[in-house]
Amino acid sequence: MPMTYDDFKLLGLSIDMTRGKPAAEQLDLSRALVDEAGTVGYLSRDGIDCRNYGHVLGLPEAREFGAQLLDSPAAQVVAAGNSSLELMHDALAFGMLFGMPGHEAWRKREDIAFLCPVPGYDRHFAICEALGIRMIPVPMHDDGPDMAFVEAQVAADPAIKGIWCVPLYSNPTGAIYSADVVRRLAAMPTAAPDFRLFWDDAYRFHHLTDHEHVSANILEACAAAGNPDRAFVFASLSKVTFGGAGVAFFASSPRNVEWWQRHVSIRTIGPDKLNQLRHVRYLRDRAGLVQLMARHRALLRPKFDAVTTTFERMLAGVPGVSWNVPQGGYFISLYTPDGLAKRTVALAKEAGIVLTPAGAAFPHGVDPRDRHLRIAPSFPNLAVVGQAAQGIALALLRAIDERA
Repeated sequence: MPMTYDDFKLLGLSIDMTRGKPAAEQLDLSRALVDEAGTVGYLSRDGIDCRNYGHVLGLPEAREFGAQLLDSPAAQVVAAGNSSLELMHDALAFGMLFGMPGHEAWRKREDIAFLCPVPGYDRHFAICEALGIRMIPVPMHDDGPDMAFVEAQVAADPAIKGIWCVPLYSNPTGAIYSADVVRRLAAMPTAAPDFRLFWDDAYRFHHLTDHEHVSANILEACAAAGNPDRAFVFASLSKVTFGGAGVAFFASSPRNVEWWQRHVSIRTIGPDKLNQLRHVRYLRDRAGLVQLMARHRALLRPKFDAVTTTFERMLAGVPGVSWNVPQGGYFISLYTPDGLAKRTVALAKEAGIVLTPAGAAFPHGVDPRDRHLRIAPSFPNLAVVGQAAQGIALALLRAIDERA
């Protein structure tokens, strides 16, 4: 007989599926950063003593490495600390406190708003909430945000100062922005002259298939459209090497980089240049990073396949239930019938599986239809991921039965 929800509960499991963290075996791929740290030394290519203060924009070779990754001139790339989330927070905070280049501080206005494609990244929304920025949900499609909605909103409302974008393998839907969507975001008229695209390119090299998708170059698109200052591009090595000890990058126009340097110089006297030096000498170049990411893919792909195969076996044809099969990134989106996401999470927890809270992928944690679940297969080992997928499916089926 097939396993029931009650049978599954008796297994007494304890599985954490709350966040898209790299597994230990993924972190081990970059063990050389620890084992060989003493052999790297502390002098950069140009003789910079990385133990000391200075170089707020990062080591020259680290900026050049970031430029290879982001297809941008090195002079327009900042190499910073370990977290692109920190850079996004700082950019928004600088906007609130000081304003964008040539414009007044956002805090001087009674109302500041951001467009938030949903389902989206909960930490983007948390930054807005912490800074008192009004969030406007934007429907997401497979090729990016609903551009008719976006264009109408930004053309009419000068309070809208930006939009969150994860252009490749979006968190959590796996959407891949089309070239047309990128072009329209770069060129659209906006009522706010200081409007910005917060371009979180977190999954640029996190492919799950042999087809390595790319998104159009947003800096080039904005420059071509006559809006060279529009895009702030963020990326990091946090899921390439170590989750808590990578290198983050910020890329933008020369004017925006000068603005960034002026404000960040008050906050810090320089990033961790020793870590930047270790990373550049370990990864070497873009080709070295691509080779490492192929090894990540070999570990991650079976876990994603385990989840989607289990969902197909147990949930195919169930009315109101669907899920995506991502081609990259760190998440699977599971959609329940309306009104059952929270109950599914609660039932999964009773069965020993802790999931990201239902609604987390929406501003203020409120999914108006209570139907979206973000599934993160990366952290548990492969055998456990298969069990977790089974438990999630059983929890969802129990939630549906309860309402019948």
